[in-house]
Amino acid sequence: MTPGQARAARSLIDWTQSKLAEAAALGLSTVVDFERGRRQVSIEAIDAMRRALEAAGVEFIPKNGGGAGVRLAKP
Repeated sequence: MTPGQARAARSLIDWTQSKLAEAAALGLSTVVDFERGRRQVSIEAIDAMRRALEAAGVEFIPKNGGGAGVRLAKP
């Protein structure tokens, strides 16, 4: 997951950075720093954010000749 995908995913489900931090059991500064590229965030933290977003209905689209993206999962 890229920082841009995290921001887009949050937007799709109308989550704040605080909500993502809570859902992923992370500190708010970890989410903010990841999304802004301020520092290297651990793989475990990125995985926790991704799992939280996926549990909320976000689907991550891999690079397949184009850019990576996000969308809402089909119900």
